[in-house]
Amino acid sequence: MARRHGLAPSTVSAHLSVLREAGLLVSRRQGHYVLYGRTALGDAVVDGDVRPEAG
Repeated sequence: MARRHGLAPSTVSAHLSVLREAGLLVSRRQGHYVLYGRTALGDAVVDGDVRPEAG
């Protein structure tokens, strides 16, 4: 991702960490790699199915 978007690997890592902490991504190690995938909440955000809470 870093190479594809012309960003520093540390920048991509920081953004992915924030998304993971927000419950939008899950991560798992596979050998030397860390693979990321969206959670159900992440899918709902992408699909526009999340409504802001009233309050």
